[in-house]
Amino acid sequence: MKEEFDALIENHTWDLVPRPPNANIILSLWVFRVKTKSDGSFERYKARLMGDGKSQREGIDCDETFSPVVKPASIRIPLGSRDPTRPDHVCLLRKSLYGLKQAPPSSDSLRESIMSKLSSEFAVKDLGPLNYFLGIAVTRTSTGLFLSQQRYASEILEKAGMSQCNPVATPVATSGKLCANAGSPCQDPTLYRSLAGALQYLTFTRPDISYAVQQVCLYMHDPRIEHMAAIHRILRYVKGTLPYGLQLHRSNISTLLSYTDADWGGCPDTRRSTSGYCVFLGDNLISWLAKRQPTVSKSSAEAEYRGVANVVSETFWIRNLLLELHCPITTATLVYCDNISAVYLAGNPVHHQRTKHIEIDIHFVREKVKRGDVRVLHVPSRYQIADIFTKGLPKVLFDDFHSSLSVSKPADSTAGVY
Repeated sequence: MKEEFDALIENHTWDLVPRPPNANIILSLWVFRVKTKSDGSFERYKARLMGDGKSQREGIDCDETFSPVVKPASIRIPLGSRDPTRPDHVCLLRKSLYGLKQAPPSSDSLRESIMSKLSSEFAVKDLGPLNYFLGIAVTRTSTGLFLSQQRYASEILEKAGMSQCNPVATPVATSGKLCANAGSPCQDPTLYRSLAGALQYLTFTRPDISYAVQQVCLYMHDPRIEHMAAIHRILRYVKGTLPYGLQLHRSNISTLLSYTDADWGGCPDTRRSTSGYCVFLGDNLISWLAKRQPTVSKSSAEAEYRGVANVVSETFWIRNLLLELHCPITTATLVYCDNISAVYLAGNPVHHQRTKHIEIDIHFVREKVKRGDVRVLHVPSRYQIADIFTKGLPKVLFDDFHSSLSVSKPADSTAGVY
């Protein structure tokens, strides 16, 4: 803690000033963690001074904000530090502090330039090639990078008391769907929510469990025994595929390709549809989603078309990001959908009078199609990869699709190749 505090003082992070009258003073707190290596072994102790973001008032202390990422960390709050000669003074920040909802951003220079500038101001160290970050192990292979959360998955299994459970072939059954009021209430709702939340983070490198996790997360407000059984099935699948992760290949980034699917009226409680999509930049899966649609669709074409609109919106966010990174996509984004009516709607304005209830989505997609930025194409259901994000699949089809998503066992490590 002293080292962190001394570093903040040395970097002139704040000035001690008299407390302004009628000002909202943001409190601070110390967070302590034990940093570990990717194999779980001890690395070092870490202390960090943070601003108490929840005491900030929107419109006064901050404007646009974003949801914070929840991390499982143990927190202790000691008395902290107080200047003995000026005990009532507060800190006027000159630089950013962890924990605040909004703080000044760094410059947009290249990494080398940033490191050079930071080094000229205060002591920093280059940790070298990325190998472990936020619970994700990064392994360099002869073909690219392999992202794995094996250790994190093992911790989830241990938390659930299922470290020695029997594996299953798929994370969700093909018959029957979860509903809100099936069965008795879950005996430990807190454990249910904890496991569901942990599995959500595991989907960062395991898109093959996205649909199953999305389904159990729908019932965190009132979990039932059947819902807990569904979580147990996901964990049994994770147990059998523990070494699996996401493979990123060396690939050009000149093409953007996506698949979209919808399970029309699949929710037994609300009859809303479930949308799913996956987006590939070159050969690499970079974005995916499994989500229940916010409104009820009157036809399968409407449900599928809403899915098309969702993935087109996502791909254009990606295109704009790549443009800012000076890697623009110059070819049209290909969107594959297995519903012929939805494909026809994307390019034929004649159908608009019969589909006024989805007029905004139609105009949004058609505008992109007309400009040549998007092409909506048909793909047979047998090759619709996005099916894995909307429904339970038989083992053969599931294995085929999750392989197409580059979810696999790790290849041989080759340090320094990539």
